[in-house]
Amino acid sequence: MTIPYGKQAVLTTSIAPTRDDKVAPQPSSTFVETPYVTELTERALSYLEVGYPIHFSGPAGTGKTTLAFHVAAKLGQPISLIHGDDEFNSADLIGRESGYHKQKLVDNYIHSVLKTEESMELKWMDNRLTMACRKGYALIYDEFNRSRPEANNVFLSVLEEKILNLAKTNRFGEGYLEVHPQFRAIFTSNPEEYAGVHKTQDALLDRLITIQLNHFDRETEIRVAMAKSGVVREDAENIVDVVRELRGVGGNAHHPTIRACIAIAKILAHRHARARRDDPVFLWSCQDILQMDTAKVIRSGKSVMGQKILETIQAVCPPSEEKTPGAAQCPTLVG
Repeated sequence: MTIPYGKQAVLTTSIAPTRDDKVAPQPSSTFVETPYVTELTERALSYLEVGYPIHFSGPAGTGKTTLAFHVAAKLGQPISLIHGDDEFNSADLIGRESGYHKQKLVDNYIHSVLKTEESMELKWMDNRLTMACRKGYALIYDEFNRSRPEANNVFLSVLEEKILNLAKTNRFGEGYLEVHPQFRAIFTSNPEEYAGVHKTQDALLDRLITIQLNHFDRETEIRVAMAKSGVVREDAENIVDVVRELRGVGGNAHHPTIRACIAIAKILAHRHARARRDDPVFLWSCQDILQMDTAKVIRSGKSVMGQKILETIQAVCPPSEEKTPGAAQCPTLVG
């Protein structure tokens, strides 16, 4: 490094990432808003608008995350997004020292004297909770009960006293942060019996208004299947009715969800097939997609779902109006 003769030089080095993560959700062209969705949205917004955090709780495939984004978009605020993770600790939510700022003063004004001064300062980086509390964003904490309860304890004072406790090494040097009055929080969670999910502390649940979600109503599922795949309404109705019928079979917790309806509908649209009892594409796609979700229903140690799926299709779906000459018939796939 060359030092300019007879001058002072201030050399600075900074390695400090900055974070202002935010998202601005917009409804996709396939988003479906039915009376069921509208009612849930209005209920959630009523709580949020007066400052209460909300919590969408329910099994997989009930639209928790999509609904959280839809409600957050209605608030008209920037959004911070966090996904629950078992490895989280409080620093992953609040922030930590990350990088540094280094300054070196080189004084060679008198050529026979070289004077140097060096200083280094660790830099603080806000994580998403701190950023949302400081700037008044809407926070979506998706599947928050996948994080350990001790990591989520930081929310207790945020939601009740509207204060976020901070490490004094943060860039503002403060020990706490008063939460912005526009800050809003939306939590989602899966049932506690799911793998990888922690039991939530009562103190946190007591601060949330929980809206229990279940599978969509029939009309919403039909319209979602149509919007996501492009199949005609009659086919969407047949697909949804088969899936809804199979949800009542057995006692397993892995009931087929709206995702199964969408997957079958997309296959039919791609293959120009129909949701009919004698359409081979429909038969094998139902067997492949639905049997995975219902495989725990067994008799004499063997899965009976292959046969049950076929029986449900025969009971729910009409035959094709016109059979294609020479069309191959789908073999009966019985587990």
